[in-house]
Amino acid sequence: MAERPAFYALPSGGWRDYVSLLHPPYTLWHLSYVALGWAASPAAHVDTLWWSLAAFFLAVGIGAHALDELNGRPLGTKIPAAMLVGLAVGSIALAGVIGVGGAARTSWSLLSFVAFGAFIVCAYNLEWFGGRFHTDAWFALAWGAFPAITASYANALELRPEGILVAAGCFALSHAQRSLSTPVRDLRRRTRRVEGIVERTDGTVEPLDATVLRRPAETALRWLSVALPLLATGAVAARLA
Repeated sequence: MAERPAFYALPSGGWRDYVSLLHPPYTLWHLSYVALGWAASPAAHVDTLWWSLAAFFLAVGIGAHALDELNGRPLGTKIPAAMLVGLAVGSIALAGVIGVGGAARTSWSLLSFVAFGAFIVCAYNLEWFGGRFHTDAWFALAWGAFPAITASYANALELRPEGILVAAGCFALSHAQRSLSTPVRDLRRRTRRVEGIVERTDGTVEPLDATVLRRPAETALRWLSVALPLLATGAVAARLA
């Protein structure tokens, strides 16, 4: 039986492809950075939180993942290419509209965040400039630090030390995510067979296969995808209390 391309991927076909396309655990994980950034501010503009979450869900949860699937079909979905293009263009455009609307309502300085977001979602996922932006560091910056610092700035309309610290923490968490997920993806998507044994100091011998190799990293990813939304929810609740 072929390995699923991700632990959260549903059997290919129909509506299940669209659910898998969202990468639900990781989308929720990265939206947690938005909430953490928002909470790292003395302000508590709830409408800013909801609009920020909506914009990043559209841009990352739908747009970035549609572009990623268009560029090589890593999830192996059967979604037509035209549909993926439509989802990417439509969701990224809507995210931009939300950003421009927020800038018009509060401060035009937010347009710099909108412009960077629109650029990096395409440059990273389509591997523009020979893949220069498709690296672990850019992943951590684009999907970790950027959501946090954008939400923090949108809430306070200034760069604050606490927002910068949270963004740095989200950068580190995203880098950790990438370090764990890269070998897992390789084992699930690009490895045909693993054979070997593990011989313990007490003389016991255990078989070694792809499942054994990926289990520690994948277990960590599963728990982290639960932990981050819980932490973000707690941070928002504390800000609103």
